[in-house]
Amino acid sequence: MPAPATEGPRRRVLRAGANHSLSYLTATAAIARAIDSAQLDAIVRGLANVRAGGGRLFVLGVGGGAAHASHAVNDFRKICRLESYAPTDNVSEFTARANDDGWETSFTGWLKVSHMSARDALLVFSVSGGSRTPALSVNLVGAMDAACEVGAPIYGVTGAPGGVLAELADVAVVIEPPSALHTPLVESFQATIWHALVSHPLLALEPARWEALMDRDESRLGVRV
Repeated sequence: MPAPATEGPRRRVLRAGANHSLSYLTATAAIARAIDSAQLDAIVRGLANVRAGGGRLFVLGVGGGAAHASHAVNDFRKICRLESYAPTDNVSEFTARANDDGWETSFTGWLKVSHMSARDALLVFSVSGGSRTPALSVNLVGAMDAACEVGAPIYGVTGAPGGVLAELADVAVVIEPPSALHTPLVESFQATIWHALVSHPLLALEPARWEALMDRDESRLGVRV
């Protein structure tokens, strides 16, 4: 009898890839079901109060969180008419502060110049949630401490139930994915959650462009809703 064919490296890679994709999507569905929608509603009410009181929203993150912050600020301003800022959008100022004054104060120096007050709020995206010991995302920890000092509410999405964000936030949505997929799934749900916030009826004052086009001329676009 001929010897059984051995599995080649390309087939092994394809099989592993298929298993990864299934695991990723299965974990995504499980996390989505586990999120407490009441937490999102609580954040929305808090941000609506910030807007009504003439306050500002400061959206903070580093790495992938900084990219989320930039996109979220666009939508909070454009869709929700909520005055919002991401310190990391000003690359010159942020890197100058990190270089000249130290990484740990790169956010607090920015917030000090902006005169953050109790009327304002922080929205923080951090996988680690920040930690004092060991020192993780210490610039975010400093920013959250500064918010507490002035009485500004803190909201956030994190992957660490024991981090500073979970400890200090008025509302922290904690994402708890499988350890092998921790960072990609936490960062994925950061985007999911802030999109849920900006599209919430209590916050959204302007339709997104695509939705506006669909409402205006569904037949022309050939879209069924």
